[in-house]
Amino acid sequence: MDFLTLVNYRLDHVKAYNSERHYKEYLYMARRWVEKWGKLIANQISQQALETFILDRGKISNFTANKELRYLRATFNFAKQKKWIQESPLDTLTFLPVEKKVKYVPSSQDIDKIIALADLDTQDYLWAIRETMARISEINRLTWDDINLEQKYVILYTRKKKGGHLTPRRVPMTNNLFKILSRRFRERDSSKEWVFWHRYFSSKDKEWKVGPYQERKKFMRTLCKKAGVKYFRFHALRHAGASIMENNNVSIGTIQKILGHENRSTTEIYLHTLGDADRVAIETYERARKNSHTDSHTKK
Repeated sequence: MDFLTLVNYRLDHVKAYNSERHYKEYLYMARRWVEKWGKLIANQISQQALETFILDRGKISNFTANKELRYLRATFNFAKQKKWIQESPLDTLTFLPVEKKVKYVPSSQDIDKIIALADLDTQDYLWAIRETMARISEINRLTWDDINLEQKYVILYTRKKKGGHLTPRRVPMTNNLFKILSRRFRERDSSKEWVFWHRYFSSKDKEWKVGPYQERKKFMRTLCKKAGVKYFRFHALRHAGASIMENNNVSIGTIQKILGHENRSTTEIYLHTLGDADRVAIETYERARKNSHTDSHTKK
């Protein structure tokens, strides 16, 4: 099979089973691969050529190179699963080292500041993310059928689970979110199914359309600048909410359920506060170290 056909099959699969954002990321990288190897048969692309390509992407950053490697590996593994190739040339390639840093988590005060400066519709949008600790894609696809005002919960759907299927979970509403969604329900346009929608010009179809929000990341930089706070994006609201819950003795299992994580280890990445156990351990260490130091001098 030629590499161009393989990439097109893989893109169709990603589009069918993953989020639009994931598909766009894949498409962006796939265009670069096809420009380089599109005329070759898939199994003609050597490991050396791929490694050279990954190292070249590493000149931008190791994170960029690793992302490219991850998506390329998924493409060749897809071909392997379909029996189109016998072996993947990427099986033995390793990721480049990346220095992991603690993610910046905005304070509640900074989040309040940027929400206060937004227009009403954007305020509602930010509160919905903040109060549910949802992913952006989950809030964007919210319809009124997913909102239960009587029992005060929201149904969120994600494709982050294995297999790429949309998986629902219920998240209880805060009183604040209940007030916001109740107002939006009363004032809604009954011809629109989405909780958050907009009118936009489609560059592809060359016409105005109406649909749910897609990417809305640009205005966050503007709001943060106006508020005089360090720049953060939507995803930081998930981290902030998880940290607040942990700091107030909410169990990690409950936090995992609310965030919609399959694995506990993923939830632990979101927790940025120093828990009591961590502090007790350090205090114990300090006491033991001091006692050990005193004992050694006493013996002398």
